[in-house]
Amino acid sequence: MRKNSNKNRRINGEVQKVISEAIRYSKDPRISPFTSVMDVEVAPDLKTCKVWVSVMGNDEDRERTAEGLKSAAGYIRSTLAKELNMRYTPELRFIMDDSIEYAINMSKKIDEVTAKDNEARLARGEEPSEETDDTQPEEK
Repeated sequence: MRKNSNKNRRINGEVQKVISEAIRYSKDPRISPFTSVMDVEVAPDLKTCKVWVSVMGNDEDRERTAEGLKSAAGYIRSTLAKELNMRYTPELRFIMDDSIEYAINMSKKIDEVTAKDNEARLARGEEPSEETDDTQPEEK
């Protein structure tokens, strides 16, 4: 099976669903309730699986969740074996992904820069940029 085949993509999607559900119903208190499975990559031989996980919170929450996931890997793997009929149940490797938090920080920085730009425009007597606040209705 090739790495980017339709079959491999379908397997990745199903594995991601099952792992997300298993994490949600895991009873390990170290796993944060704000844990999301961002992506899953099952090897073509179905023996290993990389799971990218994102945790909203501080560094301590991420570390505790990583420990909890490492500890719960057996439970998650057994759930995967019960839910999916695969030749092999892949060994799970969890990788922490901070792309959501990075995107939130970038969005905040863009908002700050836009607000400063609008303040400078108002100080010069110009009208503020129209792109600043999409939440307010347009006046006609």
